[in-house]
Amino acid sequence: MVDTTHRDGRAGIDAGLVRRLLEGQFPQWADLPVTPVEVDGWDNRTYRLGDDMTVRLPTAEGYAPAVAKEHRWLPVLAPSLPVPVPEPLALGVPGEGYPFHWSVRRWLDGRTAAPDRVDDLTGFALSIADFVLALHRVDATGGPEAGAHSFHRGASPGHYDEGTRRALAVLEGRVDTERAAAVWDAALRAPGWSGPPVWFHGDIASGNLLVDGGKLTAVIDFGTSGVGDPACDLVIAYTMFSGESREAFRDALGLDAATWARARGWALWKALITLAQETDERRAAEHRHVVEEVLADAP
Repeated sequence: MVDTTHRDGRAGIDAGLVRRLLEGQFPQWADLPVTPVEVDGWDNRTYRLGDDMTVRLPTAEGYAPAVAKEHRWLPVLAPSLPVPVPEPLALGVPGEGYPFHWSVRRWLDGRTAAPDRVDDLTGFALSIADFVLALHRVDATGGPEAGAHSFHRGASPGHYDEGTRRALAVLEGRVDTERAAAVWDAALRAPGWSGPPVWFHGDIASGNLLVDGGKLTAVIDFGTSGVGDPACDLVIAYTMFSGESREAFRDALGLDAATWARARGWALWKALITLAQETDERRAAEHRHVVEEVLADAP
């Protein structure tokens, strides 16, 4: 989820806190300007530090384990990936009343992806497939197995069965809930990942893809990354791609039908639970569109 309201102070985090943490722990950077980024995430608050760095602070306890995980594993992943990813520079500790670890990273240029910022959507889909396949080739030995730290991305979408069923009940008459339930059931019945565990990003979404000149330039936010089933990384096939771009993405990845069934489950789960509680009609229409794309793609 992306927060675009620019509310400095959300989750008790503001620029003043960031300055105090820097003064106490990294005084070499304490005199640099601290500015909230224009498009902020929900799981973390991010501030630009000077021209070349960012400070990233989890907003709640559930998001805090990602800090150490990313600090440990991003330097391992980065050399094997086709585009830049965040580069950790320092790991902060709790202080100034803030209870979690936090991080300082290298700034990455670019704007978040959107169809009107991409020159060739099919080419863009192929660049995302290239990134996903590069992740799969990284040695997964010792990597963090899917679990609570990844919000169960990389495991079975069945972890979210109860919430999905509740959303289906709420959405009766607003979407084709009979068809959606059938697609969800198919995702849960699909055989699990048959290959060796591989690295997954966990949230390949437009807000975590940076573009410049219409091309992919970086992938950010590995907070839900880990090692396991890569089906969760296919959700963008329904949230951003369609038609030719989706087929190009599917063909380039070469994954089996069961993996795509689980991927439809992941996409459907998120669209249903967000639609069930959405009050803004424009955003609700976006979630309904994802549901329709998933249902249309299912056998």
